Amino acid sequence: EVQLVESGGGLVQAGGSLRLSCAASGFTFDDYAIGWFRQAPGKEREAVSCISSRLGSTYYAEPVKGRFTISTDNDKNTVYLEMNSLEPEDTAVYYCAAGRGGYTAIYCNYYGMDYWGTGIAVTVSS
Repeated sequence: EVQLVESGGGLVQAGGSLRLSCAASGFTFDDYAIGWFRQAPGKEREAVSCISSRLGSTYYAEPVKGRFTISTDNDKNTVYLEMNSLEPEDTAVYYCAAGRGGYTAIYCNYYGMDYWGTGIAVTVSS
């Protein structure tokens, strides 16, 4: 059974930091790009960051460049999203996802993701 389990969300003040974790199981971790997406109230789900160990690639959406860092621990089948200098605009439910293919990995393509976690809330207060 495929599982993507997010953890590490919560409430933080603007300027603060959080680290999200995504623990993956049930599929060959190294074969997949793993990404973080987010959905704010009333908005569409959007890509935040993706990483592919196989391709050695990372993707960051413009709003988070320089503030967020994605990384993997392949021994633990876990992907992390270190979020610094958080802003109220970062408030959203964050989802972990996994997908295959170069396009999916390089462009963090929402439609290319095969598996999704259930999401975890991040709230940034001003």
